[in-house]
Amino acid sequence: MNKFLIAGVTTVACATTILAGTSPAGADTAAAGQVTVFSTEFTELNVWENPSGCSILPVGAHVLINQTDKPVQVYADPLCLTPGHTVRPGFGSHVTPGTGSFAVAE
Repeated sequence: MNKFLIAGVTTVACATTILAGTSPAGADTAAAGQVTVFSTEFTELNVWENPSGCSILPVGAHVLINQTDKPVQVYADPLCLTPGHTVRPGFGSHVTPGTGSFAVAE
């Protein structure tokens, strides 16, 4: 029984150490400026001032404009786990409507 307990505690400790060493994309990075997302002609623009961490894109997102001082990484999922492409400062990009997110690149 003690062997199983020790193995379980060791597994949890290792997993905690590994996960604590990794952070979600852009979690510690902030950018000066704004990211603007255009969805449709019938909705207002979505604007993130000085974005940091993972930000979920609106469902109808169509174009992302990076007006920050750092690159922005676009992701294919809402949790910033599946990297897509990078949008340089001063540039924009089409994004796939549906589920997606972005974060300031490190």
